[in-house]
Amino acid sequence: MPRAHDMKILDWYIIRKFLGTFFFMIGAFCIIAVVFDVSENIEDFIKSDAPLSAILIDYYLNFCLHFGNLLSSFIVFLTIILFTSRLAQNTEFVAILSGGVSFFRVLRPYFIASTFLVVLSLLLAHVILPVASKNKVEFEFTYTKPTYLISDQHMYREIEPGTIAYFKSITAERKVGYKFALERWEEDRLVSKLMASKAQFMEEEGFWRVTDGKIRTIAADGKETLEEFSELDTTLKMTIGDFGQRKEIIGTLNYEALSNYIEEERNRGSGNVAFLEIEKYSRTSNAFAIYVLTLIGVSIAARKVRGGTGLHLFLAVVVGLTYVFAQKLTTVAATNLGMPAIIAVWVPNLIFLFLGIYIYIKAPK
Repeated sequence: MPRAHDMKILDWYIIRKFLGTFFFMIGAFCIIAVVFDVSENIEDFIKSDAPLSAILIDYYLNFCLHFGNLLSSFIVFLTIILFTSRLAQNTEFVAILSGGVSFFRVLRPYFIASTFLVVLSLLLAHVILPVASKNKVEFEFTYTKPTYLISDQHMYREIEPGTIAYFKSITAERKVGYKFALERWEEDRLVSKLMASKAQFMEEEGFWRVTDGKIRTIAADGKETLEEFSELDTTLKMTIGDFGQRKEIIGTLNYEALSNYIEEERNRGSGNVAFLEIEKYSRTSNAFAIYVLTLIGVSIAARKVRGGTGLHLFLAVVVGLTYVFAQKLTTVAATNLGMPAIIAVWVPNLIFLFLGIYIYIKAPK
């Protein structure tokens, strides 16, 4: 039976190996990602005369923070597979377990290290990244991505009480919206409806120019009149930005600001609410995925197998890809099928938690 002092030495050994390997792999993945990103954006940096200090600090420092936090749960999984598999192949786990130490006790240092990483991930997602991302977004607006793309279709917005605007599609760069409609309501009664082939925002003049349309007016007694026009200038209280947002901006909002923004978008009839809610809840669920993948990783890698570390890494890649696929599947269900976002982001964790418990039960004791 190992002494308590020996177990503490083993605990600290596992924790050091866990965290040391994790941060090394995070650094390696970030370097690879930066190399690919530089090759993609180098022309934009040169054309825009972006300062080197701004590229390194405002852009790539925050890029690495975001990228590292995004991949943290998967890298934790690979980390555990790598060094735990080596322990298993050297029969060190056999010696520990045969000495009377329970497998549950062996898990303790893993979950101590995981708890540190979960807290760090939550701190990054909810506190540090929203602040750090502002510098990155400002850099992109200034040097690499001065315009945004509105890919949604059939967009409704309540631009003021009782006035609802609609575009089938929008070309943001040209500030033109197509298949435009404008409805004015008094309580539950439609007062007028404007329909036009397109509406263009004249930025210098500050008004909207609507072309090839007609206005349907409905009196209180139900009598309707129809007026056609080829061109009409109107000072509507809306901008192109009201119909879309840069996704990067969402990352600059903390939990409270994001919650308020979601409520505003819901009141305006935005079709992006599900996407925003997924962003909100995934900041927490992604951190707790570290616990789930820690349980699965240790339970897989602690078994000595003929294929050794290679087989364990293969299983890790399979499980990791399956986990990512499950996340994408539930995200699609939330954005297109109406699944509540909070359920969509937590379902993969729950499914893989049950998988982890099953593998843990089958692990060598």
